[in-house]
Amino acid sequence: MKHILSLIFCALLLSLSSCGDAPPNSQVDEGEIENNTYSNQEIGWTIKIPKGWSVVAKDKVEEFEQKGSKAMGEVADIEGTSKGLRHLISFQKNSHNIFMSTSEPFKIEYEGEWEKSNEALKNLMLSAFKQQGIRVVASQTKTEKIDELDFITYNFTIYGPKGNVILKQDIYSRYINGFDVGVNINYNNESYKNKMMQAWKQSKFKIR
Repeated sequence: MKHILSLIFCALLLSLSSCGDAPPNSQVDEGEIENNTYSNQEIGWTIKIPKGWSVVAKDKVEEFEQKGSKAMGEVADIEGTSKGLRHLISFQKNSHNIFMSTSEPFKIEYEGEWEKSNEALKNLMLSAFKQQGIRVVASQTKTEKIDELDFITYNFTIYGPKGNVILKQDIYSRYINGFDVGVNINYNNESYKNKMMQAWKQSKFKIR
């Protein structure tokens, strides 16, 4: 599950400066984009990209993941980019209001393993922020339904040196068809957040 960890952490440290000028389908590892709608048969997911939002270039998302893994490696024994990591759909309004999604194979060896890993991930993230001198407050972990599926979710509020809020991050995770699926919503504008949340909550899942 280090995929979402890396993206969460690096989303704070970097600013996306390029969007997908290439054909949209070249910007995703799996699934396809047609009529401004992304669909993925592997996890049975469909989401509509908000009008006026740009698909993020895949190489930029990969840069996020690589740099995030490196930063997290300073906190815990985490390898670099996962060979199984798949960049799904990522789109943005600007450099601080970004929707990112990934999946990664996760083999469950005992009951409750995935849930335990998720909670450990949250604590690791807090340690990483602290080590970088970043003040962050985390919400309680809860579950939230997206198209009748329960996702584990929590929020990070990140503060600047003067005590002002500079970014918020809503994180969603679920185990689907052998994959650890993660969604990271970064925002500093409530209107843009609402657009991303509307797209996310209206997305559809058809689990095989």
